[in-house]
Amino acid sequence: MKKHRIKEFLKQNSLVMLLSFSIPVVLMAVTYYFNDIYPGSKLTVLASDSFTQYANFHASFNNVLHGKQNIFYTWSGSLGLNYWALMAYYLNGLFTPLVFFFDNGNMADALYYLTLLKFGASGLAFWVFAHNTFKINRWFVAGLSVSYALMSYSVGYSEVIMWLDTFMYLPLIILGIHRLMDGKKPILLFVSYLLLFLSNFYMAFMVGVFSFLYFFVRAISNWSVYKKRIPTYLITSLLAGGASMITILPTIFDLSNNGESLSAITTFLTPDTGPWDFVAKSLVGVYDTSKFESMPFIYIGLFALIFCTFYFISNKIALKNKLLYGSLFILLIASVYILPLNLAWHGMHSPNMLLFRFSFLFSFLVILLAGYGLEVFEKSDFNQLLNGVLGIAGLFIVFLIASNKKRYGVITTMSLVVTISLLAAYVLLLYFYVYQPRWKKWLPVLIVLLMSGEAFVNAQALVKGIKQDWNYPSRDLIAKPYPQIKELSDQASKANETFFRMENLNPISLDDSFNFGYHGIGMFSSIRNRHSSQYMNALGFRSLGSNLQVHYENNTLLMDALIGMKYTVAKGNLNKFGYEKIGQSGDYSLYKNDYALPLGIMTDNGIYEKEAVRNQTELFNYLSGSEGELFSFGEATMVDSKNVIITEEENTVSFGEEEPNKIKSVTWLITVPAHSQGYLSLVPTDLGAAIDTKVHVTVDGVTRRTDLRDDGQYHSIGYYEKTKTIKVTTSFTGGKQRTTLFKPDVVFLNTQEFEKSVKKIQEKSVDFKTNGRKAQAQTSFDKDRVLLTTIPYDKGWKAYIDGKQVTIPTFKDAFLAIPVPAGEHEINFVFLPQGFVLGAALFILCILLFIGYIYWLKKRIEVKIEV
Repeated sequence: MKKHRIKEFLKQNSLVMLLSFSIPVVLMAVTYYFNDIYPGSKLTVLASDSFTQYANFHASFNNVLHGKQNIFYTWSGSLGLNYWALMAYYLNGLFTPLVFFFDNGNMADALYYLTLLKFGASGLAFWVFAHNTFKINRWFVAGLSVSYALMSYSVGYSEVIMWLDTFMYLPLIILGIHRLMDGKKPILLFVSYLLLFLSNFYMAFMVGVFSFLYFFVRAISNWSVYKKRIPTYLITSLLAGGASMITILPTIFDLSNNGESLSAITTFLTPDTGPWDFVAKSLVGVYDTSKFESMPFIYIGLFALIFCTFYFISNKIALKNKLLYGSLFILLIASVYILPLNLAWHGMHSPNMLLFRFSFLFSFLVILLAGYGLEVFEKSDFNQLLNGVLGIAGLFIVFLIASNKKRYGVITTMSLVVTISLLAAYVLLLYFYVYQPRWKKWLPVLIVLLMSGEAFVNAQALVKGIKQDWNYPSRDLIAKPYPQIKELSDQASKANETFFRMENLNPISLDDSFNFGYHGIGMFSSIRNRHSSQYMNALGFRSLGSNLQVHYENNTLLMDALIGMKYTVAKGNLNKFGYEKIGQSGDYSLYKNDYALPLGIMTDNGIYEKEAVRNQTELFNYLSGSEGELFSFGEATMVDSKNVIITEEENTVSFGEEEPNKIKSVTWLITVPAHSQGYLSLVPTDLGAAIDTKVHVTVDGVTRRTDLRDDGQYHSIGYYEKTKTIKVTTSFTGGKQRTTLFKPDVVFLNTQEFEKSVKKIQEKSVDFKTNGRKAQAQTSFDKDRVLLTTIPYDKGWKAYIDGKQVTIPTFKDAFLAIPVPAGEHEINFVFLPQGFVLGAALFILCILLFIGYIYWLKKRIEVKIEV
């Protein structure tokens, strides 16, 4: 009997189910194709954060799946990081394991396929919701599913691939609430909540709040019945939340322990919003920006907007329900304009671009109520619906006439014409649908085709907007350098049994180390260890503001030695003291640093003092026991310039453009003493004004390009055995027309003194072997010492001496450092995310409790449980 029911269900619904999945996939594939993006194309889908973050992090997960990296800890970025927490934000999607079938060098295509798959899954999930919720024509269900999958939010923010998972779970969660309230069936809600919470804690927070409000709004609509479901809802939600603690609890600990702070509320109203924002973004094909000053992405199709409007003007819908669901609309609209509410949806963290991240909830509410409006629509309601459409069209026209063109200039007359034309087309088709019964069979199909065409037009406009706003990067940026860097990275790995670090002076992106699996410094991630990053910034590895980024470039040989930078990959000649070229692949060469120190160094308790070792020179001298000066200073004399208007003041110098949008360059004459490594120090007077300014430093025909604001200040100008006068050309591109610096000076590192100091530290150094989340070393010293490592401090670390756990005193909350008694000892550091054991116990316990609760419901209340 059950097989017969399944067969009958598939016979009736398989086509529309297939269309609900495949139409969004096909439309997005065609949209990407029209923008020159397809498998193997010149352009990739990796716009915005996808290029640096998501492609590399998915590649790192591929390394996990192939046994090349531990699932709890990664040594790749920012010296080392809690990988379990990173996954909770970037990688825990249901489809992420599919990267197993792709090569890391082809991760652009992997994300392309995953993106399309997630659009299709969202459409199918909404079909499941709508099929079980609305009593409407099955073709309308398919049309609404397409509109939902391709709403402006999902397309406009499609570069953030992990957010797309949310749209697959949201309709299933709301359906789960309905099943719980109407049939006392909590299984779907529990499973959907759990999968969402496990996949992405950030978006899960927004959906969790919304679904909680939705449950109580719906409960009030029929309080006498639904109030009895409150205990079941709360138990189901709490158990699903408890089971998700296996990922959420360690992530909360990570965010709270590592310096994450809440955003301050500085004003009541949200800056850079306008009174017509919701109207403007309801038109077809409107993309303003997804950077700062954007309007919320709330468009979900005109058909849905028509019937959502009809829901509120129809006398067939109870006023009580209109007020209840309308209150959710009011709350979401107010949350755009009222800053405290806005921040509350974002977990009290102001978003860094990609604003109003909760606005998809507004879109979902529109299409949800549209379904209920469509459900009661009949022939006698056509005039009422027509009035609603005329009201919508009139509002659009008034908006275009009355709105501030400075803010709303992105809205063109063509957008209005297309929108009005589509409204007219929908009205015409609906007219024939209700007044021409002989056409009723085929008109829903035509409406679905029109809805799909509208979704395609809108998606096309949004993807073009993303292309202009963020740029879809060329495949050549990855395809050409990837095999070359991979070969050199593998060469370095094969040559070492103990831990070492490696960096690339000409990287593809800031998160390359996650992809290639080498142990690097650079990182760009919302999940980061802010305490270690702040100390790294003090040591010369630039990490500004909230420490979202850490940069390796433009530091000194002192830090290369201290952090164990044993290998450097670079294009062109690397003229740095102690570096020897040992390999080459294409344009890239591999250099080995003879003065790289191991992961551990023995010192004493003095490092724990508050004012001790505040910068790299103090730390280096303390560890080496040296007191002599390692650095001397000189002057850089300007001898030539091109396209530059130079303005000098007492301590600053400004370089303005003679001709706009052309490179401005200055050539300096510098005399480097014998046995010295030289650095040209370039420091902008205003870091904010230096955003996007690139500086190109050319010495002996070799040019290195770095970021004036985000990278370090010490630009290497080479090592010289004998005193030599050289020319150094600095060129500035991007950013503002005028570049203002503190007057550049030159820093010289005495390499003979440096070499002596390194040898002293080497006598106290400790080699570590690392294996996944563990680091092991042997020590032998004749007196009590302190073992200082360059492993970032995290409360997930435990330290063992000869198998016995010891406490880890905090060294500036930055690095692991433990006292070690005299004699021979085995040191072990073992990482397990703080809260993981408790979270795993809650995961098992809550699932078992839920199973027990279902059993109790079935036995005591005699309810038949169905998924």
